[in-house]
Order: sequence, then C-alpha cells, then structure tokens
Amino acid sequence: MKKNILIVEDEPDAVELLELHLKNAGYDVTVAEDGEEALRKVHKSIPDMVILDLMIPEINGLEVCKVIRKDPATESIPVVMCTAKASEIDKVLGLELGADDYITKPFSPRELVLRVKNLLKRNNKTQQPEKNKIRIGNITVDKSSHDVLVGDSIIDLTATEYKLLILFLDRIGRVQSREVLLRDVWGYQSDIDTRTVDTHVQRLRTKLLSSSNYIVTVRGFGYKFLAETS
Repeated sequence: MKKNILIVEDEPDAVELLELHLKNAGYDVTVAEDGEEALRKVHKSIPDMVILDLMIPEINGLEVCKVIRKDPATESIPVVMCTAKASEIDKVLGLELGADDYITKPFSPRELVLRVKNLLKRNNKTQQPEKNKIRIGNITVDKSSHDVLVGDSIIDLTATEYKLLILFLDRIGRVQSREVLLRDVWGYQSDIDTRTVDTHVQRLRTKLLSSSNYIVTVRGFGYKFLAETS
C-alpha cells in the first residue's frame, strides 16, 4: 500500500513541485492550504507523514506541529518542516516542538525525497513495537497486554466488554447487527435475546467515559464504532 503524505503549504508553486516529485517517488499526496485544514485532514485520515510549511494561514506551522504531537492518535506521525525560515533559532525551535526534520527553501527536490524515504523507513522500524496498539481519539488499546486507556487512565473491562471493543475497532465504521455481535462475540449461532448485546454496549459506553460517543446506535439494526466524532 502506498504511503500517504500530507503537504501543508499555501504557495501553489511549492505545492506543485512537492506533489510532482513525491508522486513520481510512488507516494500518494494530499494537500492542505492552511493550518485548520491541515489538522482536520490529519485527524480524519492519519497520514504517514506531514510536510509542513511554517508560514501558513489560520494556524501557523509551529502550532500545527504542537497539536499533532499532543494528540496520542497522531503523536507518532513524522513531521518535516519545509520553510523559508532559515535561521538557527527557527530550526532549533521547530525541532524542539517535535519536527523530525527541517528543510529550508529553496530546496533540492531529490534531497527532500531522499529524506522522506529515510524518515519513513526509520519510523516504520521504531513503530514495530506499536503494531499491537490501536489509537482512536482519546482511546488506546494495547492488544498485547489487553490494557485499555481513555486519556491517561486505564479502564477496567470484563473479558466480554474487551472482546466487544476489539471487534468494533477491527470493523471500525461498519455497522454491526445485534445478531452478528452475538455470533462473533458470544459465539451464539441461534436466535438469542439481543438485549444481551444492548446491555453490554451500554456498559462499555459508560466505561469509555468521554469517548462513549464513538459507539453510535443504528436504530433498528445494531451499532457502529466511528472513526472520528464531531
């Protein structure tokens, strides 16, 4: 699967140059022209990398980087700052705020693509221990330890509640009927009272606290776990 790179840049010429060389290198590219649009796209699709200009409208690049690093769902995304701000102070500040690399304009497209490749390769290696972790919004699930956190707090789930949550996360965005949940979580093959499902979903919602709105009821059918909430 192609890696997706989000370019956050408001200069059309720079966007065109970056887009051309990154696509030629085999990457999918998404573009955001200001900081607000960038954060919306980051949280909607979780790109594999962000190439970030600092002098962008609405929310500047430094603030965008800070928000990305503070959110558990996005904190591990590699961020490359690509900007005309070339002073040592700007570079140090950018790296201190969490940028993985800092490239000044004008830049060599070949060098930028090489840095992107090396950073993605390095990030993939460091993320291997994280492969058993799922992060959606404020929820973190560690499949290896069965720990479930909302924010920084571990929540206590029963074995059935944990299995129900994992099924929702594995099928995120897809509606699950009560009958399917009974079959795949409880192992029932025949028609059993579906109130069992409703009771456990309500208990799971209660334990998820502020993140309970990720589980939505599809009236007359079942439930769905959202990829994001409004």
